[in-house]
Amino acid sequence: MPFLDLDTNIPQQDIGDDFTEKLCLAAASILRKPKESVNVTVRGGVSLIIAGSPSPGVELIISSIGIVGTAEENKEHSSKLFAFLTKELGLTPDRILLRFQPLEPWQIGKDGTVITYL
Repeated sequence: MPFLDLDTNIPQQDIGDDFTEKLCLAAASILRKPKESVNVTVRGGVSLIIAGSPSPGVELIISSIGIVGTAEENKEHSSKLFAFLTKELGLTPDRILLRFQPLEPWQIGKDGTVITYL
């Protein structure tokens, strides 16, 4: 159950109405999960500085159980997510930051319990 939280200083109206859905589909493919298990939040127009500059940029946090736990996995995911974000948002790679956060099953609540017990 991957979670993607994208913050950008690009104004929401400049992102595109279908960007969240595109990110969900891309993440499902990249992380090898069904799109029904991928959760995406996109926040445009936030106050954001990357590398000391307020130029347009993105910070994307990818959290999941088991699929973001190693450097090799994250290197592959990173390459594909960078390709998607540079294409869709017209950013250069130096304006994109990714943060991978592995999760444990007991850290995600669902259906009145935690994933550990589902």
